[in-house]
Amino acid sequence: MNMQETSAPSSPLAAPRVLGTPECLWPAAADLGEGTLWSVREQALYWIDILQPRLFRYDTATGAQRTWHFDEEITAIAERASAPGLFLTLRRGFALFDTTAPGDTTKPRYLHQPEPERTGNRFNDGKCDSRGRFWAGSMDFDCKAPTGALYRFDADGRCTRHDDGFEVTNGPTWSGDGRTMYFNNTAINTMYAYDFDMEAGAVSNKRVWHRFPKGDGLPDGMTTDAAGRLWIAHWDGACVTCHDPVSAAELCRIALPASNVTDCAFGGADLQTLYITTARNSRTEAQLKSEPLAGGLFSVRIDSPGVPAALFAG
Repeated sequence: MNMQETSAPSSPLAAPRVLGTPECLWPAAADLGEGTLWSVREQALYWIDILQPRLFRYDTATGAQRTWHFDEEITAIAERASAPGLFLTLRRGFALFDTTAPGDTTKPRYLHQPEPERTGNRFNDGKCDSRGRFWAGSMDFDCKAPTGALYRFDADGRCTRHDDGFEVTNGPTWSGDGRTMYFNNTAINTMYAYDFDMEAGAVSNKRVWHRFPKGDGLPDGMTTDAAGRLWIAHWDGACVTCHDPVSAAELCRIALPASNVTDCAFGGADLQTLYITTARNSRTEAQLKSEPLAGGLFSVRIDSPGVPAALFAG
């Protein structure tokens, strides 16, 4: 795939205002918290611990918490449009899970495993585009080999590999007009932009969009707000930053009391609460003593809204 570096014009978007400081809603001590997903129909927040592995549900009205335990890594989630429950990625591929079943004994049902020959890989982050197609990346379990790929999974069961050669995949998210898709290779501190063809569900014209300055961590999960600004979690950077979608200029920064910040998503009734996940993974015992809330779920209010998460069309 063709790749080119982009220039950085000045930022045309105003900076949002962060209202207060982040609050820890659930000190779950997640090894690798991820997958932040606001359910509009349930008015609840789902998130995951990839490596434990666990799926969490937090009811923001009551504070009620529910946890499901899985037999293998659960790595990304989306709500289904045609049925209750979730579409998700597990270690080896794409699956369905019924969150309405009682108890903790329900098992996910695999739909497709696209790379059985890549035995050192697992899936990682993913999201649906506005047409309900799920985009997800695989990665090297050891975060070193460029064996990860970018896939699109459709509601009719088709699975398409669109790009290849990633060490650690994160994202994606889209520009406000849906014409650009952003996707991260965390291990090499590189955020890419692709031209996105919404009708065809295809990417092209891959280019480097942004890299964090040295010492500012690595790009992890991200989301887009209603103004089109990108919000990006910093692994080993203890923050989430907001960026202009064209120039990548930093517009604001939210500091977190955990070094490994992994993902973020807008939610709440007005979609003006930013939910943020963190991780304990790769921190020493000494470091964790100074970060007792690492692995927790956080929230903070923003003066402008996000957009609802797209549903999987199946």
